[in-house]
Amino acid sequence: MVAAEDAAKGGVAEKLGIEPGMVVQELGWDEDVDDSLRAAVEEQIGSDLLDEEADEAVNVVLLWWREDDGDLVDALVDATGVLSEDGVIWVLTPKTGRPGHVEPSDIAEAVPTAGLAQTSNISVADDWAGVRLVWPKSVKAKR
Repeated sequence: MVAAEDAAKGGVAEKLGIEPGMVVQELGWDEDVDDSLRAAVEEQIGSDLLDEEADEAVNVVLLWWREDDGDLVDALVDATGVLSEDGVIWVLTPKTGRPGHVEPSDIAEAVPTAGLAQTSNISVADDWAGVRLVWPKSVKAKR
């Protein structure tokens, strides 16, 4: 059973497009985050997740976000500060019916205002869903 659990953990990192050697920053950590997801990502990249103090370019930002966390546009703009040109932001929110659930329409409204584009939605853990955000092609061309 342990092998199946390990495969599932590694699978979630791959599902997020995280590859060995990538630099991953984590924002919005709190007691409710999914520690198995965090561990799977750290195992996949072979190092610790960077925190909000990081100033090096990152490939992926994991942004844990809940309904009462404040202004999502501001958080997304902050998350883009060290995001590489081909970087990805995963907004991780509690699933429907869970405390802190964020309406998909709230995310959809914030994304273009922050200068990003939404590409996909996935289930990443028992209690968490993920929304994948990238730089729009027009922004990439200017960067």
